[in-house]
Amino acid sequence: MAYEYSDLVEKTQRWTEQACASGWINTDTAQHLSHSDDRTPEALFTPGNTRPLIVAFMGGTGVGKSSLLNRLAGKAIAKAGIVRPTSREVTLFHHQSVAIQHLPEQLPLAKINIAQHDDAAKKNIVWIDMPDFDSTEQRNKQLVLQWLPHIDVLIYVVSPERYRDEKAWRLLLAEGARHAWLFVFNQWDKGRSEQYQDFNRQLHKAGFIEPIIFKTVCAEGPQADEFNMLEATIVSLATEHIVQQLEQRGSQVRKLELKQKLLNAAELLGSGQTFQRTEELWQKQWQRMSEQLQQGFAWPAQQAASYYAEHASDLMTNTASASTLLWDDWAQARFDDALDEFIINVDQLGLPVIPLKQNTSEIREKAAKIMQTQTELAARQALVNPGNVLQRGFLKCMRLSEIILPLAAMAWVGYKVFIGYYTSNMSDSHYLGVDFAVHSGLLIAITWLTPYFILKKSQPSLKKSALKGLNKGISTALGIINSEVSRVIESLNQQHTEQLKQLSGIIEHCEVTDAAQSLSKDSNNPLTRMLIN
Repeated sequence: MAYEYSDLVEKTQRWTEQACASGWINTDTAQHLSHSDDRTPEALFTPGNTRPLIVAFMGGTGVGKSSLLNRLAGKAIAKAGIVRPTSREVTLFHHQSVAIQHLPEQLPLAKINIAQHDDAAKKNIVWIDMPDFDSTEQRNKQLVLQWLPHIDVLIYVVSPERYRDEKAWRLLLAEGARHAWLFVFNQWDKGRSEQYQDFNRQLHKAGFIEPIIFKTVCAEGPQADEFNMLEATIVSLATEHIVQQLEQRGSQVRKLELKQKLLNAAELLGSGQTFQRTEELWQKQWQRMSEQLQQGFAWPAQQAASYYAEHASDLMTNTASASTLLWDDWAQARFDDALDEFIINVDQLGLPVIPLKQNTSEIREKAAKIMQTQTELAARQALVNPGNVLQRGFLKCMRLSEIILPLAAMAWVGYKVFIGYYTSNMSDSHYLGVDFAVHSGLLIAITWLTPYFILKKSQPSLKKSALKGLNKGISTALGIINSEVSRVIESLNQQHTEQLKQLSGIIEHCEVTDAAQSLSKDSNNPLTRMLIN
């Protein structure tokens, strides 16, 4: 599916807005991508109607641009002279039936000299004499740059003295692909063949395979030069088909320029494979930082455990928490340093870091809350069930023994008392006596006191239990914090992949169509020689 340039610009602007809002590109890149030059030759005329070919003479001071236009018109319509700057204004020369409908606001009428003719052979051409772009007046250069996007064919005029002008070549290389070019070596009566060959070589370096160069003479009187060939060539280009080809060429050039801007933006985003390395970088950074934090928590954890042990009885009613002692300014500083170092490492990979900064800021703020919540919960759970499983099982047995053993001893004593009383009535034997009573009391006391003292001595340390719970809570909290950061990285990885996917889709639609490629490869088409390859 072929996309128009305006459609691609709209897609680019939509992508740019959301990418900038998410931090994937900075403001400067967004402004660069959002800026689109919609100045075209067809923009000067009513859409849908056949328009003329716009041809402009361009060159440095004193090369004879105005003289060529005057010779073309058969009368003096453009001011010519030798005083710098020679051309101070834009001169338009066109058929009286042609009307330019949409002159841009930045091109003031006060700076435009308009001349008309009634030559039907040149009806479909608008001739323009551009100001000297190397003028000492900056506004002349600005006029040239404002008019350039509205030109179809640029006639680049040089002279034997000015054909190696550095300013001209910089402008040619910058604007070369946007236009069709014809070249005029003016004042040839003063030139040499070596200069012509040197100029031809320069054009080859600029990208013209077989440039069209005309040798002209602007002296008064009849001259044997190639001016008539220049005029005939321009007239032959003033057809609807050629104009359409130039418009298509201009559209493709703008697409390629947009494509290059998008490729530059894609380089700023980095590759998907590179972004996948961020999780590995974070895990290495986290391993070092978590070990440092756990070492630093050793002493505060003991202090917090002592607090919990001392306040275990009123822990449910006491709202104060010792867990706040763990994640102090030192711990927060270590965590912030780890994230900052991780972000620096990501930046060194050539990846955008603004999304990472934005999405990890919340984790920085809630890390202390996560540590407090998890350690307090773990400490309370440890105090509810102090000790380990074996200790708790043993203590449970002792509690049962504290009840069962005295009851068993009393049952045994009762049984002995009953049997002794029954036996004493059946025979002359003595009743149980004092010794039995003393021994029975001792037995009952021993069966009760032994489990009691074992329970007292076997109770697990509340401080040790709280410390164990705190250490478990610290490990859990650190795991949650790590998971939060990893979740952010995974989410950003998915967003990054989506950004690249959207950008690649727009770039694919910026490809040059087969029709435009065939134009550049058609050696039989004279327009091919006028384009930079």
